[in-house]
Amino acid sequence: MQYKIVGEPLPVVVCDLQPGETMITERGSMSWMSPNMKMETTSGGGLGKAFGRMFAGEAMFQNRYTAQGGAGMIAFASSFPGSIRAVPITPGNSMIVQKSGFLASESGVELSVHFKKKLGAGFFGGEGFIMQKLSGSGMAFVEIDGYAVEYELGPGQSIIVDTGNLAMMSETCSLDIQSVKGVKNVLFGGEGLFNTVITGPGKVTLQTMPVSGFAGALAPFMSSNSQ
Repeated sequence: MQYKIVGEPLPVVVCDLQPGETMITERGSMSWMSPNMKMETTSGGGLGKAFGRMFAGEAMFQNRYTAQGGAGMIAFASSFPGSIRAVPITPGNSMIVQKSGFLASESGVELSVHFKKKLGAGFFGGEGFIMQKLSGSGMAFVEIDGYAVEYELGPGQSIIVDTGNLAMMSETCSLDIQSVKGVKNVLFGGEGLFNTVITGPGKVTLQTMPVSGFAGALAPFMSSNSQ
């Protein structure tokens, strides 16, 4: 499979497939494709995994697109202004991504549920208990809200991020929450009560414009009453 990502900040990834190669995506993610691409809707590993994907913010069923009778082409567009990142997944190099971050992948990549290990991170970290885990082998494409900024954390090295800015991290990273100190900071700082602390080793990808923050910025200008 060969690919190219074009069109930021409204990106699309265009994949060129050899005969018999397959891409996996969620329902509604395909933008255009060549006529010889065959679509098959599956539960992607059984009903248990299907329900797990639903809890992680994805559709229960997956669509498989296979090039038949020759080379094929298929494109997947981002659902929100931002970036698409190509992420190579290998055994021992799994990635944890935000809810609804998965866009598409080669057929060897497995999408499953990842539960945050610490209760505090689940209750107060801003993204809930459940994220997505990408494992197996192959290339995966992940949606980033806004632009992506990457950091490589060493063992024990940490970074503090605001709620919602975590897009993706290596499975080797750990995640916890940290309360904002000081009454004045809490009441007047405008940054909320808690921040997320990510500790290495591993790679961390942050996003500059989380959907939740974008919606919050627009809310004062939206009227619920028709004029």
